[in-house]
Amino acid sequence: MRRLALVLLPCALAVLVHLWSLQQRCSTPLDNDTHSDGVVPFYEVLVGVLSAREHSNLRQAIRDTWLGYLHQHPHFKHRVGVKFIVGKHGCPFPEEDRENPYSCSLLNFTQPEAGQDAENEIVTVTDPSILVPSDVSAIALDFKVLHPVVITKLGVFPRGGRPELTSNVTVKLLQLDQEEAVVTARFSAISTGTLVSGIWYKPVEQFILPKGFEGTLVWESSDSDVLTTVNASYAQLNDGGGVLKISSIAEGILPHRSALGFPGLAGGFTFTIYDRSSLSEHLRGRPARMERHASGLRRENAALEQESLRHGDIVFVDVVDTYRNVPSKLLHFYKWSVENIDFRLFLKTDDDCYIDVDSVLMKIERKGLKRNNFWWGNFRQSWAVDRIGKWQELEYASPAYPAFACGSGYVVSRDLVQWLARNSESLKAYQGEDVSMGIWMAAVGPQKYQDPSWLCEKECYLDMLSSPQHTAEELRVLWDRKRTCDDPCGCPWRL
Repeated sequence: MRRLALVLLPCALAVLVHLWSLQQRCSTPLDNDTHSDGVVPFYEVLVGVLSAREHSNLRQAIRDTWLGYLHQHPHFKHRVGVKFIVGKHGCPFPEEDRENPYSCSLLNFTQPEAGQDAENEIVTVTDPSILVPSDVSAIALDFKVLHPVVITKLGVFPRGGRPELTSNVTVKLLQLDQEEAVVTARFSAISTGTLVSGIWYKPVEQFILPKGFEGTLVWESSDSDVLTTVNASYAQLNDGGGVLKISSIAEGILPHRSALGFPGLAGGFTFTIYDRSSLSEHLRGRPARMERHASGLRRENAALEQESLRHGDIVFVDVVDTYRNVPSKLLHFYKWSVENIDFRLFLKTDDDCYIDVDSVLMKIERKGLKRNNFWWGNFRQSWAVDRIGKWQELEYASPAYPAFACGSGYVVSRDLVQWLARNSESLKAYQGEDVSMGIWMAAVGPQKYQDPSWLCEKECYLDMLSSPQHTAEELRVLWDRKRTCDDPCGCPWRL
């Protein structure tokens, strides 16, 4: 029975291909290499593959599998266009000199002062008269550790203009979005601690906060009396020469933390820089690292230029190629695509994704999916917003995202791409391309076609349209199985 199905499958596929070709646009479409004569090519489906500059092996795996199949197919090669979307610029900073591996922000350290145990006060108030009562009973300050530090004391402001402390205040240092405090100090009128530089301090058990630690300092008053605060613009903040990154007091506190969101400070903390010698060594080695990295970028640029000339399938968009810039990469490509190509549908995928192009194209025909204001994908609903880690979102205020399609593959109609292109200068890029697309589309309200065959995780099913997070070798194995026995998950007689 299995052998009979394999015999009948090519016949059925041939019939579907014939139906596809009969229903296409009557005008003769043009291949990519004819665009140079000034005639805009037409495709039923334009595929945009988001690709990192350094992923030449993944791009080649796609060319060797489903893209190569499209190029050789007598009907699809004229109906489907594929472009890799690559950032024109590499980050000029080596990864060890960036704030995190997902962006291109320089670790802006200064040479640390002498003294391994020198204590730093994160906030200093030179004029006690600027301290005022707040109208809330809880305030928070967010920060990120860029080089390991040790928190030594937690502190709270006294009454404005007077040294005494009349409120009961608890100061807690927590890992962001965690409930259990790392260290805690409690202050009251009979247990004030030590007054230093106008702040009451209490020592705490000393923990090393590692690089990448994202923390929040919370002041809470349990009395009817409110906290004593200072407007952040009037205080002097000390980041220890760049070892701490302090969130913007006015803008960095998100509405989801509204109970803690008063734009001010209610005290501070002291810290020491852990292992100052390694920090000094890091700074001394930076010039050599920068030179090696610049040389590597030049080689990468030359290799990308040769790859583009050889294959003619890369669009370089004017962004620095990092994870945080992927939404901007996509917006730039939307703008490029509507200016340079005529197409009916746009399929977005990533360079680590397996795509079953036969099934995608046939489903478009069978389901009648060529229409306007249309978005076809596997949609995540009420997805919680992450505030820490790779998917950290500090700009989108809601605790949950609007519905968004999994990034492994989705299809949108041309009119939606045109809307995105027209508004690309004003659309805000959020932490990820998939969630950004969901936020942008929430303003339009497209018709959504939910289809779980666009897989969200690295899995394998016979009827899947896409599967993400694969290596180049895995992409080739999946495609080889698909072509051999029409099952990317495995051929039974090979077991």
